[in-house]
Amino acid sequence: MTTAIIGVGKIGGAAARHLVAGGEPVVLAAKDESNAQALAKELGPLARAASVEDAIAEADAVLLAVWLDTIEELVPQYARLLDRKVVVDPSNPIGFDDSGQMFRTLPEGQSAGSVVAGLLPAGAHYVKAFGTLVGDAFATGARREPRRAVLFYATDDDAAATTAERLIRAAGFDPLKAGGVADAGRIEVPGGDLYQMGRDGELFDLDQARAVLGEVPA
Repeated sequence: MTTAIIGVGKIGGAAARHLVAGGEPVVLAAKDESNAQALAKELGPLARAASVEDAIAEADAVLLAVWLDTIEELVPQYARLLDRKVVVDPSNPIGFDDSGQMFRTLPEGQSAGSVVAGLLPAGAHYVKAFGTLVGDAFATGARREPRRAVLFYATDDDAAATTAERLIRAAGFDPLKAGGVADAGRIEVPGGDLYQMGRDGELFDLDQARAVLGEVPA
């Protein structure tokens, strides 16, 4: 199983490092191909660089580690190749103004997950995942001891759930389903109560996360 990672910034780069450390092969693509090539060289034989088109075509799962507006451009362009793939979406509906202040780019109540899922071809397997921690916490929080940190995910698709759980575990976290696509906003920023910033910056372990979801007593 190969995972394409489109975008090698904070989230994509950290995901690539974590997955390779967990023994997962990855193919990396970026707008600036030299960035993908440099990271692939750093990560060794389990990683290689390719064009966006080739990366998607060759992969079983595709992690779209780019801004939401970029995803909105990429998905229609590569819809044929994304059909029947597991598509992992870590995007959040955020932008930054000239002073560096974050603002919401979608209307209240509309999640980035619902937008991306709605753009995909009917045969794609969509899951919201890998975007529930701030960049630095995601980069440093893998394989935490004695109890791993949780990454929430949201999907209505069994195949996507199976792949997301495998990748999350390989990346050094424990997976926990937060719900379906209708619940994607809970694991997004701004406003998501299960996003790290919505829980005062805390990284939950599996018992804590289950308690928040009401699966076990706190």
